[in-house]
Amino acid sequence: MEQLNYITASEALKLVKSGDRVFIQGSAATPAYLVEALQARHKELSNIELVSITMLGAVNFDKPEHRKSFFFNSLFVSAPTRHVANSDDGDYVPIFLSEIPQLFRRNIMPLDVALVQVSPPDEHGYCSLGTSVDITRAAVDTAKLLIAQVNPRMPRTHGDGFLHISRINALVWHESELPVLDYTAASNAITEKVGKHVAELIEDGATLQPGIGSIPDQVLKNLTGHRDLGLHTEMFSDGIIPLIESGVINNSRKKLNPGRSVTAFLAGTRKLYDFVDDNPGIRVMDISYVNDTSIIRQNPKVTAINSAIEIDLTGQVCADSIGTYQYSGVGGQMDFIRGASLSKGGKPIIALPSQTSKGLSRIVNFLKSGGGVVTTRSHVHWVVTEYGAVDLFGKNLKQRARALIDLAHPDNREDLERAYFERFNKE
Repeated sequence: MEQLNYITASEALKLVKSGDRVFIQGSAATPAYLVEALQARHKELSNIELVSITMLGAVNFDKPEHRKSFFFNSLFVSAPTRHVANSDDGDYVPIFLSEIPQLFRRNIMPLDVALVQVSPPDEHGYCSLGTSVDITRAAVDTAKLLIAQVNPRMPRTHGDGFLHISRINALVWHESELPVLDYTAASNAITEKVGKHVAELIEDGATLQPGIGSIPDQVLKNLTGHRDLGLHTEMFSDGIIPLIESGVINNSRKKLNPGRSVTAFLAGTRKLYDFVDDNPGIRVMDISYVNDTSIIRQNPKVTAINSAIEIDLTGQVCADSIGTYQYSGVGGQMDFIRGASLSKGGKPIIALPSQTSKGLSRIVNFLKSGGGVVTTRSHVHWVVTEYGAVDLFGKNLKQRARALIDLAHPDNREDLERAYFERFNKE
């Protein structure tokens, strides 16, 4: 392989012109070094549209001096973009995670430049998109220009993430540690109870989609006695490692990708990034495949574990906003809720603490005004809190309300009972 021509980040970002739409790879692969170099050019640029999903690491898009130059059009809102996405200088696109690649591939949202972070090229000239293939595969396939931060700390993952250096317009060498996510400290007695209730619903031979956060982490800790579990998930975290190492997750009963764990992106600690490095047992794949309901449903007993901000007495799930304030995004919840419900023996699960940290009930009579319905009441099946689990599938509105009241915190049940009476006792 011929000598590579690495240039500085400031030189590379000169490829970005005013009026461009710029994609930024997200999650643990967020190219913070390139983002910083782009932001440094804010006085020279105008009318730049930034698009991305979850952002992690030392990135800040809310600096007043940047707002005149950059408009952040978020496809999934996260902490670094939350304030700007809810301002005049940003916005949010409601969309299923599985369908985001269509925005790029069908030129609905054509990309001028993509900023990504990759592993160093191998002897054949192939880099890896590493921890985040997800929507990035479609972005690098369609963007007019590609700028890559080459980081030796980025794991080389198997699957859909290989990218030849001939496709990259500018290479920037910069070694830095990837962002770390560790949910161990966030666990408490409540999340432990929720995790235990969810784990009790998981059968041997099931295919798992554990979501992100302290509850899925607790669920995984309760699966050490299970057998022949599979993994087909959009997100892979540290909690999965012990189950693979012990053989609990062996993917032996999966119809698709038997023997291999499938994910779209990874986020966790350095232990995780080292575990997946050049590991053929882990496939990091395009989100349009991973989150396709026609793919998900083919695996047995798909058990999808997702969460919510609040759920009303009829089963409507708000998972992306607090009233009109955009907190996160639709993401892949509906992809997997529907995929699991269509899987033979599948169980779509919404798991949440019964109260917020301020003691407000997450089970409510009505969703907050302006709150988004991510999972409709016709799609919801299992709901789990620290007070138990209930399957709403086939239940009428009154039966659903009664079942959900039983899952609410005792301090909130009287108000919910009153709301039930006013809502359903019309005469």
